[in-house]
Amino acid sequence: MRTQVLIVGAGPAGLLLSHILDRNGVDSIVLERQTRAHVLERIRAGVLEAGTIELLREVGLSERMDREGHLHDGSWIAWENRPRFLIDTRKYTGKPMMAYGQTAITEDLFAARDKAGGVIVDEAANVQLHELTSARPFVTYEKDGERVRIDCDTIAGCDGYRGVSRASIPAAVLKTYEKGYPFGWLGIMSETPPYPDICYCYHSRGFALASQRSPMLSRYYVQCDLDDKIENWPDDRFWEEFLARCPKEMAERIVTGPSIEKSIAPLRSFVAEPMRFGRLFLAGDAAHIVPPTGAKGLNLAVSDVYYLSRALTEFYRSGKTDLLDAYSDTALRRVWSAARMSWWLTMLLHRFTGETPFEEQMRINQFDYLLASERAAATLAEQYVGLPY
Repeated sequence: MRTQVLIVGAGPAGLLLSHILDRNGVDSIVLERQTRAHVLERIRAGVLEAGTIELLREVGLSERMDREGHLHDGSWIAWENRPRFLIDTRKYTGKPMMAYGQTAITEDLFAARDKAGGVIVDEAANVQLHELTSARPFVTYEKDGERVRIDCDTIAGCDGYRGVSRASIPAAVLKTYEKGYPFGWLGIMSETPPYPDICYCYHSRGFALASQRSPMLSRYYVQCDLDDKIENWPDDRFWEEFLARCPKEMAERIVTGPSIEKSIAPLRSFVAEPMRFGRLFLAGDAAHIVPPTGAKGLNLAVSDVYYLSRALTEFYRSGKTDLLDAYSDTALRRVWSAARMSWWLTMLLHRFTGETPFEEQMRINQFDYLLASERAAATLAEQYVGLPY
């Protein structure tokens, strides 16, 4: 088999890249280790930056998003014994954000690729990347007892943090930066009307977050111990703890109900450099992970795809490699900005075991500064809504 661009990973990054390349006359094949059903079962982010909204509209993927997504002017921070604060993206940037789940985006992308006759190979086992520094790289995989080879010009590694793509870059070339956080997020999904605002809650009992997916699908989180277990959190205990961390007037408006999904996710910051090795280009979680506090993970994957699809389209149209050569540096500038913002919000809004009274007062002072300073509020809103591509 042969294609121009071989894409490893059928998550949002890989599917969006394939979709945009197809619109620009560039062939691709997508390899996915899991079944399509498994991919669609992943529960992930649901807050879209302004740039993500605009790009999905530009590439013809917005019909369902505009119908079912919930536009909002930013997110709230409810701080114990302090006034509520709005990260007001509309006021300070003129741009809205949108609550629209990653699962829905992935469904939209699969539908678009199927309609266009895109080639997506599910359950591709033992994927291996070869000859990455040559002009003729190729990929092999196994399926149904057969070993298949695909020759290509370039490879896009969109296969996530544990995928084969980043692992194919020699350790002597790759530099990684990582920070782990000493807690996790326990999240539940419930078929209940969501709280009308996306709201971060800072409380002496720990962090909590009210998020949204659709008019009858809610997503809620509480900070928990890193080694905690889901079985320790029956629904009744979760709701009791979540409501205790909310302001009284907010708690009274939360509609509780049975959970349909429950999980615990550790928080980490991770960046790998460079995002290119020879003919291999990394995008999305294969290159970087950010804590979900800043709602940047999915949005960073989309910006990576924007830069990479632009560079590949230019390469196939004109033979020029300028944008491909600049891809890693260009993408990483935005990655590091999002990583810093996500780290800062995480440090601001969570309780840390063993924290000194001085450190706690510094955190409170940071929030009071947001309340008091228009410039501080504008700076946060600019980063939260997403820096321009």
